[in-house]
Amino acid sequence: MLIDAHCHLDLPDFDADREAVFARARAAGVGHFVVPGTTRTRWPDVLALGEREDVAICLGLHPCFMDAHAEGDVEALARALDAHPEAVAVGECGIDARFADTLDAQWSLFDAQLRIAKARRLPVVIHCVRANDRVARRLRELDLPVGGLIHAFAGSPEQARKFLDLGFVVGLGGAPTHERARRLHRAVASLPDEGYVLETDSPDMPPAGHRGERNEPARLIEVCRVVAALRDQGEAEVAACSSATARRLFRLG
Repeated sequence: MLIDAHCHLDLPDFDADREAVFARARAAGVGHFVVPGTTRTRWPDVLALGEREDVAICLGLHPCFMDAHAEGDVEALARALDAHPEAVAVGECGIDARFADTLDAQWSLFDAQLRIAKARRLPVVIHCVRANDRVARRLRELDLPVGGLIHAFAGSPEQARKFLDLGFVVGLGGAPTHERARRLHRAVASLPDEGYVLETDSPDMPPAGHRGERNEPARLIEVCRVVAALRDQGEAEVAACSSATARRLFRLG
């Protein structure tokens, strides 16, 4: 059974048919879901989903929503994690260098969340766009004890190796399904079996052929198929490796 290691099933995009989304995922062979938080106002919906046996949750403050974060949110995150030990990671947090005007504030927020994770020995789910090398350097400096996930990885084989050497795994979603992602294809082929997890980032990042459509976990099987072809492995082997890595990383039962 596949695990979707990163999907935002708490978002309003799924309010009209959330149970049907879960049903389609199960029918496709996806049986467990890791749902990260993005803003303090969304944590209650994330926590509510975490009451399901097939959902694991993370809590964090996303770098793409800096306008939604307020003074006191970092302290609130620390309190929420202490109050909800069922949270399997800190995240989604990280750096998105496309937003240069908030970059300094992003780094401050990211550092604060990394320190929270380090103090609680929790993995970190990291959004990292156009900042792979800088994020890898910061992670090396902080020396986190349990690593984490570089979500939606789209870098080179060399960048992937830097993250793996730091105890992280990379998330593979819609990006490698696109034919022009040649550098990423080489990275996917180079990964060790324990170095990646499969994810959808639903409702975003749909696989090739679904541009403009809402993504959902049932499409994880399409990601699995492409990753298997890039790695010259069977789909069942890739599914088993990904799910085993997700269980280890997030300490899923």
